[in-house]
Amino acid sequence: MASSIASMAARRAAAFNRIASPSSASQAASLVQRRGLAGAADHHGPPKVNFWQDPMSPSIWKEEHFVLISLSGWGLVFYGGYKFFTGGKKNKEETPVQTSH
Repeated sequence: MASSIASMAARRAAAFNRIASPSSASQAASLVQRRGLAGAADHHGPPKVNFWQDPMSPSIWKEEHFVLISLSGWGLVFYGGYKFFTGGKKNKEETPVQTSH
């Protein structure tokens, strides 16, 4: 049992040494991690613009501008609906407070 654990540890150490110190440049190049699909500079479609540069074309706005303007618009719709259905601003007649002496 002890000899099998020792031989397994020796195999792991040998494998680690091979990975830790590659003997040739081709082995070192194969161990370098590639970024794969993380191509941030790869644009697809038309470039996005700020909403004030082209206010009539929301399809080409930057995503964060579209979200902020959409949320603001929905907020105005809900607030306007609330004010409309609750009667808006109501003027309350102030009655003088009577104090008794």
